[in-house]
Amino acid sequence: MSDTQEYPAVWLQLAACSGCAVSVLNTVAPDIRNVLIDEIVPGKHVNLRFHPTIMAGSGEAALEVAFGGLPEKGYLLICEGSVQTAEGGAFGGVGELDGEHITGHRKVLDLARDAMAVIAIGTCASFGGIPAAGPNPTGAKSVKEVLDEAGISVPVVNIPGCPPHPDWFVGTVVNVLLRGLPGPDVLDELGRPLFYYGQLIHENCPRRAYFDAGKFAKHFGQPGCLYELGCKGPMTYADCPKRQWNDGQNWCIGSGNPCIGCVEPFFPDGFDPLYKKISEERLGRFVVRTKE
Repeated sequence: MSDTQEYPAVWLQLAACSGCAVSVLNTVAPDIRNVLIDEIVPGKHVNLRFHPTIMAGSGEAALEVAFGGLPEKGYLLICEGSVQTAEGGAFGGVGELDGEHITGHRKVLDLARDAMAVIAIGTCASFGGIPAAGPNPTGAKSVKEVLDEAGISVPVVNIPGCPPHPDWFVGTVVNVLLRGLPGPDVLDELGRPLFYYGQLIHENCPRRAYFDAGKFAKHFGQPGCLYELGCKGPMTYADCPKRQWNDGQNWCIGSGNPCIGCVEPFFPDGFDPLYKKISEERLGRFVVRTKE
C-alpha cells in the first residue's frame, strides 16, 4: 500500500481569461507533468480533481466527481478569476446539476467552508482585477471579499499577477505541502507570500541607475528610466526583475515596456492610463510599504 498522502485540489475558473491557468501550465521546474502526476514533495501528491481548461470530463459527471466526497478540511480550493455577485451570481456559472444552474459565487462559498485553504490565483481572484474595473456591472469581487461578506473564516493566500509567474503558484503549493499553511509572518498585509512579493520592482530594476541620475526616457526604445512613460515599478511589489519570465528569458521592463503594476490591488483602474506618468497627487494615495 502506498504511503503517499493525497491532497485533493479543486480549481474553479470564475470571471477570468484563463491566462493564469495557461501560465501555470507553462511551469518549467517542476514541469506541469511533475506537478500533476508526480510527488512534487516526497510522500505528498496534489490530486487535481477539477480544472475546466485541461480535464477531459465534462457535464454533470465531471461536477459530481469534482465536488463529491471531498474530505472535510482536507483539500485545497484554487480560485482563478473574480467572483461575480450581481443578480445572484447569474453572470458566472460552473455548470448544471439536476437541471439547476450552479453559479460560481455559490460554489466558491460551498467549497471554501470546508477547505483547508483557498489559493486565489491571479489579480482578478486576489483583488477583483479587470472584471471588477468600473463600472463593474456584474458585481465582480475578490475571493477574500466574498468570503468575508459571508462570514467564512478560511486561510486565503493571494497570488496576484496578470498573469502570475508560474513559480509564484507552484512554489506556494510546495511550501504548503512542506510547512503547512503560511502564517502572517510569511504573508504581507494583502495575503501575498513575502518570498515573491516582498520587494519593490524599483529596488531591483536594471534601469534604477537612470532613475537615480534623473535620466528618463521620453519615447519607447530610448535608454533611461521608464517612469515618465507610465512605469509603476516604484509602487509594485514582485520579484520579476530577479526571476524573469519564460524560463528566465526576459520580463516587461527588460523588453522595454513599463511595469504596469499588475500584482497590485489598484490594477487596473488605479493605474490607468498605463503608458502615462502617474501624477504626484494620485501617487500619494497609494500605500507604500517599507521593509526593514
